[in-house]
Amino acid sequence: MLAALRASASSRSSLARGFATTRPTSDLAKLTLIGHLVRDPEARLTKNEKEYISYTVATRNASLPPNANGERPPSTSTFHRILSFQESTNKFLRTLRKGSKVYVEANFELREPEPDADPATPQGQRQIFLRHGT
Repeated sequence: MLAALRASASSRSSLARGFATTRPTSDLAKLTLIGHLVRDPEARLTKNEKEYISYTVATRNASLPPNANGERPPSTSTFHRILSFQESTNKFLRTLRKGSKVYVEANFELREPEPDADPATPQGQRQIFLRHGT
């Protein structure tokens, strides 16, 4: 019975269209954050007068195993600063307040620090750029 079902499914799968909406050769780099807003999202303007929303999401890092005394070290948090340039997303972000639980999912691009840049500047630090789908 199972062999007949497998044979039936395999003959139909060659006729079915693939689920992917992108070229089969493209790679995927996706980031998902689930955390809490550190402060209310803030509207800002670029040099070209384009509005964007800046917000920070705190995520809790996994707890470390207990040490030899059986004590577990305190957990830590990571803070992610995010900029949103999408008008529809920005409209929703304006309704959120500090402490709101948020889910952020986006494709990302990783940029390494520029060799001669000051480590105290964004250009001197590793940066992750998120790109939300439209």
